[in-house]
Order: sequence, then structure tokens, then C-alpha cells
Amino acid sequence: MDQKLNIAICSYRSAPFGGGQGIFVFELSKALNNLGHKVDVISGPPYPHLENSIKLIKSPGLNLFSTFNFQERLKIFLEKKSKSADDWYEFISALLGGFPELKTFGNRAQTILNESSYDVVIDNQSLSHGMIEVQKNMPLIEIIHHPITKDYRYDIQFSKGFIQKISKWRWFSFLKMQKRVSIELKVISTPSHNSKKDIAKDFGVLEKNISVIPNGIDHASFIPMQDIKRVPSQIITTASADVPLKGLDFTLHAVARLKADYPKLKLVIIGAPRPGGHTERLIKKLQIDQNILYRSNLTRHEIAVEYAKSNIAIVSSLYEGFGFPVGEAMSCAIPLIATNVASIPEITESFAELIPAESADAIELAIRQIFTNPQTNQFRADAGRMHIIENFNWQKIAKLYEDLIYKTIDEFKC
Repeated sequence: MDQKLNIAICSYRSAPFGGGQGIFVFELSKALNNLGHKVDVISGPPYPHLENSIKLIKSPGLNLFSTFNFQERLKIFLEKKSKSADDWYEFISALLGGFPELKTFGNRAQTILNESSYDVVIDNQSLSHGMIEVQKNMPLIEIIHHPITKDYRYDIQFSKGFIQKISKWRWFSFLKMQKRVSIELKVISTPSHNSKKDIAKDFGVLEKNISVIPNGIDHASFIPMQDIKRVPSQIITTASADVPLKGLDFTLHAVARLKADYPKLKLVIIGAPRPGGHTERLIKKLQIDQNILYRSNLTRHEIAVEYAKSNIAIVSSLYEGFGFPVGEAMSCAIPLIATNVASIPEITESFAELIPAESADAIELAIRQIFTNPQTNQFRADAGRMHIIENFNWQKIAKLYEDLIYKTIDEFKC
């Protein structure tokens, strides 16, 4: 089967710079379009950056999480004309501390899809009731990067006090919907064998319904830059603000221990801090304000430049469904320290310094080892780039998705 298809990719939010969802939607839509398929992206705000040949269909949610200020949220809600039931639900649920975007996006996307004609729909992990309705009418592939039960577990583990635990429980209340929906889905794709195992365990999904297709890495953008000199004692990491799952605390503690021996030590954090949040408070407590540089809203080229300036990349995550920063650092041929958890060893194989999670000691020792043996570690990093090019190429991966799409369409017709 090699017919060219009309494909819809759904994504409840697709920030082009923050997190991996916008990156994934951009790359997958581009790769399928390059195979000759017509691809539309249906997205809630924030909207993705897409290739010019790909149509963006906006699903106008309220985007209440663009701010955490009540007055600003109220203004957004009041200025919305012709409010729907989903708008009311979104506002009230967010007001009570929930995260309603998954559910309301699914409802809005279902309405859009009911008025359209697509050969197949790919939903980027909303796991919403609306997608079950979509599945009744057209072939559907659900992408689950990893079960959000893992995020919930670590958020609860690192919560301080009963009130904060209640707040986290309220935020993750959408998990009940995701668990109910996932067991009704006929076709699921996930980017790692570890995620497949965890989805089956945490969501009760049959493993036969889950295909493993890794994510690709844009090795044409994330490249070594020989003309850029590395800044002495500069290291780099990527971390969403105040997300325990990313393990940034342990890297910050390691920096605090290292600064006496490496007074010029700088940690570049790709991301933005939450003003007054946990991470900012920890940096002040450790007295490492002068050792930390935040860089946010960067293009791929600008991120590659930051890697080129740095001597070591660190991924201190407690869990990763796939982990774009792992592959991007390797693609830039920078020595990498990464935690030996979840899917990360599947990506790195032997081309990174793998360490236990939740260990500032291990991060500190690994940094010292690489600073002491730069040439040996650079040789491994150069080999790591070739590993990424050979195994995480979006052209190859698009063909795997295409095969799964054709199979899903055939089975839907039966």
C-alpha cells in the first residue's frame, strides 16, 4: 500500500520552544509531508511552528496557563465571546487547580474532525474522551510518550507538606480520564520499549496494542560547530521550570560542590525559571546565582550554539519517555552525562556517561572525570553523533509511522 493520504495530527498544546511536544509535532508533520502525504495539524494554544506546506488548524482553547495570575485569567475568560460549555469547564477547573486542557481539546478536536475528511488521525497524547468518539468514525493512532503517572509519582514524592500534595492531586486529576481512555484505544505508539512496559503496567493497556517507534533527532540542525570555542568550565542542561521529573535539583547541588575547585564554573540552563519558584529559591540557598545562566525561547541553531560553547551536557532526569535533550546533545557531539533510567539507555547505548538518578554525588564525580579526561570523552561524543544519525533519523522513522498508518487503516476497514 503506497497511496498518499490525508492525515490530521492533533496536539492539545504545541509550544515551539518549551518542552518536546511542539518539537515532536513539527518533526512528525514535516517527515510525513516529505513522504508525499497531505498533513494538517490541529492544535490548541500555544501553537506550533510548522513548515509552510502544512496547514495549522487552530483549536481556540482559553490558554489559561499562559499566566497564573487570577485577574489575567479572568480577563481572558471574560473577553472570550460566545462561551461554550468547554470554556466554562476550562475556566472553573483551572480556578480549582485542575488541568482541563486535555479534556476540552479532545471535545473541540472531535467537532473539527467530524466536519472534515481524513484518512487517519494521529493524536499526540491528549488521551481524551473526544478521541474515543473519533476512533469510532475514522482510524486513530494515539501517541503516548510516557504515562503521566510517572510525573505524578515524582511530584508527590518531592512535595512539601499536605497542602502541596493536595494541590498536585488536583492538578493530576485528569489521569482518571487517561486511564479509562487508554484501555479503549485500539492503536497506541510510544517512543521507547521502557514506555511500552510502563504504559501497559500503569494504564492497564494490552502490550499487543502498543507499537514502539522512536522519535527522531534533527541532526542537520543539532551539529558540532568547530568554529565556536568552548567556554572554560561551562556545562549545559535542559530543564522545565520547577518540574521534579527533570532532576535539576541534583545538578544544582553538584554545581555548588564544584564551584570551589572550578571558580569559573557556569551552568547554562535551557529553559525559563518560574519567578519566585522552587528552583530560584534553591539557587539562592546554595549561593550559586553567579554560576547559573538561563537561556529560553531559543531557535534550534541557537541551542546548538550553546552546546558548542559548553564542555559537558547533563540530563539529570528521574524519568524520560524518550528525552529529546539526550539525543540533541549527542547530535552536537558534546560529552554527555545522563541518568541510567527509563528510556535513556535505549538512546545513548555506550556513548554517554550513565549515572544513577537522584545523585548529586554521581553528577559531581562524572563532571570531574570529564574535565580531567576531555579527549577520551570527546572521542566517545563524536561516535555518539554517528549513532544518532544512523538510528534516530526522521526519514527512517517516518517510514515506520507510515507502515503503522497503513496497517491501522486496513484494520479499521475490516
